Amino acid sequence: MHGAELAGGVGSRPSGAERAGGERPLLVLAYSGGLDTSVAIKWLEEKYGFRVVTVTLDVGEVKDLEAVRAKAIKVGAVQAVVKDARAEFAEEYILRALWANALYQGKYPLASALSRPLIAREVVRVAREVGARAVAHGSTGKGNDQVRLELGMKALAPELEVYAPVREWGLTRDAEIEYARAHGIPVPVTQESPYSIDQNLWGRAIEAGALEDPWAAPPEDAFLWTTAPEEAPDMPEEIVLTFAEGRPVALNGETMDLVTLITALNEIGGRHGVGRIDMIEDRLVGIKSREVYEAPAALILIEAHRALEALVLPREVLHVKPVLELEWTRLVYNGLWYSPLREAYDAFFAVTQKPVTGDVRIKLYKGSIVVTGRRAPKSLYRHDLATYQTGDLFDHRAAEGFLKLWGLPTELFRSLNPVSGGAFRVEELSSSPVSEG
Repeated sequence: MHGAELAGGVGSRPSGAERAGGERPLLVLAYSGGLDTSVAIKWLEEKYGFRVVTVTLDVGEVKDLEAVRAKAIKVGAVQAVVKDARAEFAEEYILRALWANALYQGKYPLASALSRPLIAREVVRVAREVGARAVAHGSTGKGNDQVRLELGMKALAPELEVYAPVREWGLTRDAEIEYARAHGIPVPVTQESPYSIDQNLWGRAIEAGALEDPWAAPPEDAFLWTTAPEEAPDMPEEIVLTFAEGRPVALNGETMDLVTLITALNEIGGRHGVGRIDMIEDRLVGIKSREVYEAPAALILIEAHRALEALVLPREVLHVKPVLELEWTRLVYNGLWYSPLREAYDAFFAVTQKPVTGDVRIKLYKGSIVVTGRRAPKSLYRHDLATYQTGDLFDHRAAEGFLKLWGLPTELFRSLNPVSGGAFRVEELSSSPVSEG
């Protein structure tokens, strides 16, 4: 398939000439700098007549932003906007996820899912700034990111059209490379990784290649941030994390901004083999996918945060909060960051974080994260109430009245509905009369 053949034909949407009587309209593309979005620049120009403006954010990928900008212009973008958004990502997105102890299906800390609404917001901001008529992204039709990006873009700017070139063109990898070469677009063909990688401050996602077989163990070459646990140091390392109203503020007594602290934990945890995740994940589009992640800082911080919450939050809050955490996580995973329900959950979590100030000591050893100590100025743990030794101030006689009142409803019910032998037998349950009416 040659470039002319790929771009030929009439698309389902109007061409640039049909859309504007004079100068071709502008479109803003979320640009990663990879092959897919680089091909998209030229494809959107050829197929729809757009002048393409690209937007690239660094949310922790360690990108050379100036190199990405230069590549976008070389490929054909009329303007390339780049931005270091790491602090914004940490403060406005990661911190909220930490307050929610967000782990999708109990494992995945939402690294990619958290960055997409920020990217969508920046693309929309630039689109309005330059007067663009449309926006675009490079997601496929099989993944979750198309949902996160498009719903974010439409929530923030419903007047803008959204294009998804990769989803629309349906190219094989070989055809895409041929198109790129025909248009002078750089193709990373030497030592190309068999994996699809996405990474930011909060984690690294690895897909494709040998990982598509759920029976196959992840090859070591899939991992970049973490040492294999069996190869990790033989001596454990203890660290102390300090929180102020739910916000991590110091590591081992050294005050740090959030980006620096997360970066340090990724390095420390990765050195000890901490943070590897291998799961079968239920995607929003209805398929199961084998996903492998590296997220040392995320897993360490969530474990520490939960330990401190257990010390300072009352029982009733600790019973309700995990239920809302689960709903918050599903909401964000499913691309509904800009839902008012997420804002309502955030308001609840913000209130719960007011007493979450203190220190948590953690031992890292060959892939494990173990909390070994916690302390807080507003701790609800009272030694004089918990101890069984001298100094016990708990009123043991109060338990007698408590038990009488606590068990009263069950006692009254069972006095009228006795259970033989103290428990139901299977035959009793199965022989219960069933109405056929």
